[in-house]
Amino acid sequence: MGTNLQSRVRLRPVDLAREHGLSTQAIRNYEEAGILPAARRTPHGYRTYTSLHAGALRTFLALLPGHGHRTATSIMRAVNQGTDEEAFRLIDESHAQLLDDRRTLQAVERALGDLEPTTSPEPGARSGSGSGGTFIGPLAGKLGIRPATLRKWEGAGLVRPRRDPRTGYRVYDDADVRDARLAHQLRRGGYLLEQIAPLIAQVRAAGGLEPLEAALSDWHGRLSARGRAMLTGAAELEAYLRERG
Repeated sequence: MGTNLQSRVRLRPVDLAREHGLSTQAIRNYEEAGILPAARRTPHGYRTYTSLHAGALRTFLALLPGHGHRTATSIMRAVNQGTDEEAFRLIDESHAQLLDDRRTLQAVERALGDLEPTTSPEPGARSGSGSGGTFIGPLAGKLGIRPATLRKWEGAGLVRPRRDPRTGYRVYDDADVRDARLAHQLRRGGYLLEQIAPLIAQVRAAGGLEPLEAALSDWHGRLSARGRAMLTGAAELEAYLRERG
């Protein structure tokens, strides 16, 4: 590898930095982190880089969008240390995570598709404090679950019923019923409470199921962008591995 470095044109930190709009300090930081191979030094202590370092930088920047900073750093560090198998394992983990994210999105879409539009209070539901809503018993019966399950979901943040000021009973309004039904669908799909909570939060942030369609479309777009970025990163990594030879 030392021979390779000596046989290539010498580059300064600023030469690498300018191509990508980075600072020279960033280049030094990347070297210290193991993202770039160790640079040779002039007799006066200045760093000199080569086309191999330029390739390492291009590869790292290409890996970033698909794998994130931490994983991209670990991949480059593994390659530069000669442990290519570790780099491939990290890449496999990223692809597995992307596949899991796709499956989660599909589960959410199926769950939303299975939900019927919420209407005014469920048949047989009692009103709370005169403003409508349903109590825990009727809602649990409608879903085919126990009231204790709804209380557990409340503890996990999946539903947020208010309390009737006169009786202290839990009162579930239309949004709570929607959240409970979505949670029920996802639980039936095998998802854990801690996995469901952020999805419910996304529904609330969107203001309901209908506005969530835009969020789901954006989610699809981001997953596709990650997948394509991984392809770009893989191509650059293959070129870098060949150059290291």
